[in-house]
Amino acid sequence: MRFMVCVSREGVGEFSTDDLTLGRLYEVTAPEDARGMVRVIDDSGEDYLYPLSLFDAVEVEEPTATKLHALLAA
Repeated sequence: MRFMVCVSREGVGEFSTDDLTLGRLYEVTAPEDARGMVRVIDDSGEDYLYPLSLFDAVEVEEPTATKLHALLAA
Protein backbone atom coordinates (compact mmCIF):
# COMPACT_ATOMS: atom_id res chain seq x y z
CA MET A 1 0.00 0.00 0.00
CA ARG A 2 1.18 3.48 -0.84
CA PHE A 3 0.10 6.78 0.69
CA MET A 4 0.49 10.43 -0.26
CA VAL A 5 -0.28 13.65 1.57
CA CYS A 6 -2.16 16.49 -0.15
CA VAL A 7 0.09 19.56 -0.22
CA SER A 8 -1.77 21.75 -2.73
CA ARG A 9 -5.20 22.32 -4.21
CA GLU A 10 -4.16 25.02 -6.68
CA GLY A 11 -3.31 25.21 -10.36
CA VAL A 12 -5.09 22.09 -11.54
CA GLY A 13 -7.09 23.58 -14.42
CA GLU A 14 -10.22 21.58 -15.12
CA PHE A 15 -9.78 19.22 -12.16
CA SER A 16 -11.93 19.80 -9.09
CA THR A 17 -10.13 19.55 -5.78
CA ASP A 18 -13.30 19.81 -3.68
CA ASP A 19 -12.77 16.27 -2.38
CA LEU A 20 -9.19 16.84 -1.22
CA THR A 21 -8.12 18.18 2.17
CA LEU A 22 -4.74 19.84 2.61
CA GLY A 23 -2.50 17.84 4.94
CA ARG A 24 -4.60 14.68 4.73
CA LEU A 25 -3.19 11.28 3.81
CA TYR A 26 -4.64 9.55 0.77
CA GLU A 27 -4.23 5.96 -0.30
CA VAL A 28 -2.86 5.50 -3.82
CA THR A 29 -4.70 2.82 -5.80
CA ALA A 30 -2.64 2.94 -9.00
CA PRO A 31 0.87 4.16 -9.84
CA GLU A 32 1.53 7.44 -11.61
CA ASP A 33 0.65 7.30 -15.30
CA ALA A 34 2.51 8.77 -18.27
CA ARG A 35 0.56 12.05 -17.95
CA GLY A 36 1.69 12.66 -14.35
CA MET A 37 -1.65 11.63 -12.86
CA VAL A 38 -2.11 9.47 -9.78
CA ARG A 39 -5.26 7.62 -8.68
CA VAL A 40 -6.14 8.16 -5.00
CA ILE A 41 -9.17 7.48 -2.83
CA ASP A 42 -10.36 11.01 -2.09
CA ASP A 43 -12.72 12.39 0.57
CA SER A 44 -15.74 11.09 -1.34
CA GLY A 45 -14.50 7.53 -0.72
CA GLU A 46 -14.06 6.90 -4.45
CA ASP A 47 -10.83 6.68 -6.40
CA TYR A 48 -10.11 9.43 -8.91
CA LEU A 49 -7.19 10.67 -10.97
CA TYR A 50 -5.43 13.82 -9.74
CA PRO A 51 -2.25 15.58 -10.83
CA LEU A 52 0.71 14.15 -8.94
CA SER A 53 1.84 17.74 -8.27
CA LEU A 54 -0.88 18.01 -5.60
CA PHE A 55 0.77 15.37 -3.42
CA ASP A 56 4.00 14.39 -1.72
CA ALA A 57 4.85 10.75 -1.12
CA VAL A 58 4.85 9.47 2.45
CA GLU A 59 6.77 6.35 3.47
CA VAL A 60 4.77 4.18 5.85
CA GLU A 61 5.85 0.88 7.41
CA GLU A 62 3.66 -2.11 6.48
CA PRO A 63 1.90 -2.54 9.88
CA THR A 64 0.99 1.16 9.90
CA ALA A 65 -0.06 1.05 6.24
CA THR A 66 -2.49 -1.77 7.04
CA LYS A 67 -4.00 0.23 9.91
CA LEU A 68 -4.25 3.39 7.76
CA HIS A 69 -5.94 1.44 4.97
CA ALA A 70 -8.61 0.23 7.41
CA LEU A 71 -9.08 3.69 8.96
CA LEU A 72 -9.34 5.54 5.65
CA ALA A 73 -11.78 2.95 4.26
CA ALA A 74 -14.12 3.39 7.23
